[in-house]
Amino acid sequence: MKAMILAAGLGTRMRPLTEHTPKPLLPVAGKPLLEYHIERLVAAGISELVINVSHLGQQIIDYCGDGSQWGASIQFSAEPEPLETAGGIVQALPLLGDEPFLVVNGDIWTDYPFERLCERRLARAGAHLVMVANPAQHPQGDFLLDDQGLLQERPQGRIGLTFSGIGLYSAEFFAELSEAKTALRPLFMAAIQRGRLAGEFYEGAWQDIGTPERLAELNEALAASK
Repeated sequence: MKAMILAAGLGTRMRPLTEHTPKPLLPVAGKPLLEYHIERLVAAGISELVINVSHLGQQIIDYCGDGSQWGASIQFSAEPEPLETAGGIVQALPLLGDEPFLVVNGDIWTDYPFERLCERRLARAGAHLVMVANPAQHPQGDFLLDDQGLLQERPQGRIGLTFSGIGLYSAEFFAELSEAKTALRPLFMAAIQRGRLAGEFYEGAWQDIGTPERLAELNEALAASK
């Protein structure tokens, strides 16, 4: 299995930290966020990686090189301007191949065991998303998870779960898209209608590093845990 790390965002909410450093290279406990993902993916047996880059992307390319320092093989998908999540994945499909692949946001911190997704089987043109408890900044969540392990649209007034930014996708899931700036949510909603969007709830460590304050909180928490 191959994996893609999403690292092409502008990091607007993280300014001024991201004015000179791309968000995935911001340090957590002395190590870039991106490096945690690479290490955990390789430990899970996933060593063929694709990283999309845009804002200050050359810094990421220079830092990672070919990935051999981690026992990985890394290829890069360069975007002249960020294509959003689905658009970035579509551009990278030639590097990802025809088999199901894992995608993880480069701006989250988690101890999720990626090997769990290696054992999943997908419905044709389907996807499987890792859901987490709702953080303070997103109290209503994104989707409901039913007893059959399928994700459902969250009705107004209902509280669901939050998409973690970790998912397993079939290449067919993106078959109808062309290379253009495109968000993932419309694809998720269409897959829900077809009964092709599965999910699981993960109760372990997860944090969206979306602001300097959240990054500082994570660094403080990890320092205290040591």
